[in-house]
Amino acid sequence: MVRLCARIVAAFPVRAWFSALALGVFGVAAAGMVLQQMLSLSPCPYCIFQRLLYLLIGGLALLGFVWPLLRQLWCAAIMLLAAAGAGIALYQSWLQLYPDTLAGCGMSEPDAVERLVDWLGMAWPKLFLATGFCASREWEFIGLSMANWSVLLFAGVLFWAVLLFRSKG
Repeated sequence: MVRLCARIVAAFPVRAWFSALALGVFGVAAAGMVLQQMLSLSPCPYCIFQRLLYLLIGGLALLGFVWPLLRQLWCAAIMLLAAAGAGIALYQSWLQLYPDTLAGCGMSEPDAVERLVDWLGMAWPKLFLATGFCASREWEFIGLSMANWSVLLFAGVLFWAVLLFRSKG
């Protein structure tokens, strides 16, 4: 399976993979914002942090498009951000599954993520203002919350970056 994916990666230019990744993650961030507006969802600090990570990954993918010779550097940074995003999304999924187990995300003293999101929300409220609680499941599709979908998307981005990192490019 990995060899098949490696052959597919080798069949297209590195710039095409980076541009597709940028379009994909920017699309995910935009879809989240559209859903937020259309369905009057209240994003929590972890939701907003994941949005920030998608935007940062998209920015790195654009850098990979512009400077493909530094492919491994961009891929390594993308892998770190995708792993962090998957971790945050997994933690949020756990909070949604067991909301009564601990006070987290809006229920206790703010952690570093919440403080960063608060600061960003003050600077750019249309993009980063967090108004919800992480344990609430306001939106579901096929039985999965937005946090659950985010785990899958970050895992896909991580897999994509690993393949691109390992390619002969």
